[in-house]
Amino acid sequence: MNQLHGRIVGIESNDHLSLVDIEIGGDTFTAMLLETPQSAAYLALGNEVRVLFKETEVSLAKNLSGQISLRNRVFGTVTSIRSGDILSEVVLDYRGQQLTSIITTRSVQRLDIKAGDQIEALIKANEVSLMEVGSE
Repeated sequence: MNQLHGRIVGIESNDHLSLVDIEIGGDTFTAMLLETPQSAAYLALGNEVRVLFKETEVSLAKNLSGQISLRNRVFGTVTSIRSGDILSEVVLDYRGQQLTSIITTRSVQRLDIKAGDQIEALIKANEVSLMEVGSE
């Protein structure tokens, strides 16, 4: 499980759903949650949180241009690749934190991903969870 440390900088809610913006090293991640500030006290501007998402929910792109609907788009440098017959684990250095993606080995080969490459990681907002710092 990927875990990044950040601070809540924005919250937009209705009765049952929230879009929460978290600042991490100058980038803004967005999480779509089935919680609101009224149902979860940790959802408050300025609070520190852990941003969590599965390795299998991280797509990778090289030289991506144009606009897409994915809210979470960040750049990292490939530090290691561990390839199997079907799946590969690609580890990125993202602002001094480790971010891992598990994608098909075919995709690693098609994108010609190598250690040292600058890669864009893409994560859908509905795949991001938050955990209150101190509740670990």
